[in-house]
Amino acid sequence: MNGLRLLLLVLAIGAGQAQAAQAKRTPFQIRCEDTISKTVSVLSARQNGYTVNTQLSYKQLSAMKTDKMPSNGFVLGLTRTESRVQIGLDGPMLSDPASGYECVAPQIRVQLTYAPVRIYVGNEFPPGSCGYAEILSHELRHMNAYMDHLPKVEAVVRAALARRFEAKPLYAPAGTARSALAHEIDSGWMPYIKAEMAKVELQQTAIDSPAEYARLSKACNGEIQNILRKSRSKK
Repeated sequence: MNGLRLLLLVLAIGAGQAQAAQAKRTPFQIRCEDTISKTVSVLSARQNGYTVNTQLSYKQLSAMKTDKMPSNGFVLGLTRTESRVQIGLDGPMLSDPASGYECVAPQIRVQLTYAPVRIYVGNEFPPGSCGYAEILSHELRHMNAYMDHLPKVEAVVRAALARRFEAKPLYAPAGTARSALAHEIDSGWMPYIKAEMAKVELQQTAIDSPAEYARLSKACNGEIQNILRKSRSKK
């Protein structure tokens, strides 16, 4: 019985605190929080497929390599894409001349995409050859790392947006709510999302490990090495 009384007391205190919190809200807050649309954060992640280009030689691909690639050796295949982040901002707003404040319920739309992935395989390795299959398989690992990373970023960003806005309107002095929100998006959220997208590069570096390069150099019973040797002897 005492336990029941204690539970009822706790519930009564909780209800009283909630009522007190409600009572502390100004009429303007009640209008903002109870009448305008709730905050909405919509994310979409899209993959745009890939193409395979076999028109360039490994020497041309080596000339295209970036600082992230090994400084020595040759580039037999290459995977290139570009991450894109687009953020749209909207949302209903109410103003209160008496207090000089306004509120806005942010509606944020985030679109995460990769430009169509371009996979290059040196033209010394024609489709159907063992070397082509090995190099393409390696480059597809790079592509899949990009594609697998996209939904992970979507989940992380969705949770972060939910924590930040909590389905509540934002308050600001009259005439500043939208600009303040836009500034937060540009200076805070855009760099944050781009940094999350860029984390995939750690996986890309791991794929291009010394052990993987050593494996490729010995693949196909030396076919790849023989082709490279012949190509270099033609200089």
